[in-house]
Amino acid sequence: MPRAGTRSASSETRAWAVPDALRPTLAERYGPVYRGAEADRRIASLGVFGSCGDKVTLRALELGHPPLVGIVDYKTRRGQPVPREGFRSLAHRHLLRVRNPPGMLTEKLRSAVRATIEAGGGLIEVDGEEDLGSLALVESLPPGATVIYGIPGEGVSFVLVDAVAKAHVRNLIAQMELRRVDLGD
Repeated sequence: MPRAGTRSASSETRAWAVPDALRPTLAERYGPVYRGAEADRRIASLGVFGSCGDKVTLRALELGHPPLVGIVDYKTRRGQPVPREGFRSLAHRHLLRVRNPPGMLTEKLRSAVRATIEAGGGLIEVDGEEDLGSLALVESLPPGATVIYGIPGEGVSFVLVDAVAKAHVRNLIAQMELRRVDLGD
């Protein structure tokens, strides 16, 4: 039994960390990128989709076309404030909060994506960084769905979930460094 104030091994979770050599690969585009009215039109025409990022998730909600799963961390690269109340309707369906350190994809975030899909959709609030949540969305959404995420200064990327995309995500995760991290839970 751990001493008082000592975290147990049960407070640790598996996490996949992005090695420096993999960063350029993760920065590549895996789907078309649209901005402005064209991005809005395409978001509004999507069937089942998941969104990763505050601005893109908020925009889908503003368009009246909520994602099945939205992943946010209430931060933008431009430092613009993101109003929490803008996500209320999605959070009302189902809300999970997870910790996910920058540059990592934790098992807790992957599990939260699966649980949110199983619950019929909702919002995942990330304490840390949500960027790699797009991989979990591709991994867990059904074939035919779309994953959208914002690329600062460029627009919205649209990735069709299919066998090729899922295999690509599995390959990327396999190239990451598996670690055990204490998230303080």
